[in-house]
Amino acid sequence: MREIIGYFFMFIGVLFDAVGCIGLVRLPDLYNRLQASLKCVAMGTSLILLGTIIIVGVSPVGAKAFLCLLFILIISPTTEHALARASYIAGVKMWEKSIVDRLNEDKKSETG
Repeated sequence: MREIIGYFFMFIGVLFDAVGCIGLVRLPDLYNRLQASLKCVAMGTSLILLGTIIIVGVSPVGAKAFLCLLFILIISPTTEHALARASYIAGVKMWEKSIVDRLNEDKKSETG
């Protein structure tokens, strides 16, 4: 039963990774692609690692998978935020049909 649950989590993780990869190809600009890649890594890879932990249980492999899971969940959002902010500051344009630009709104409210 444990293996079935583990494989189920792995299957859902692979689906998230596949959808994230499609998003990387299909989405119009860097910021949307970063969003897709974050979902791909945070959900997809994390679910695959969680499935691994469920299948192998308490073992050296399970401990390594848990440490990788923790590392991904902490580092991935931070990295994505830093990349998006640096890209915005460097002048990478948003998609012309984007509706909201919160960073620009915050800058305008700070200056006056």
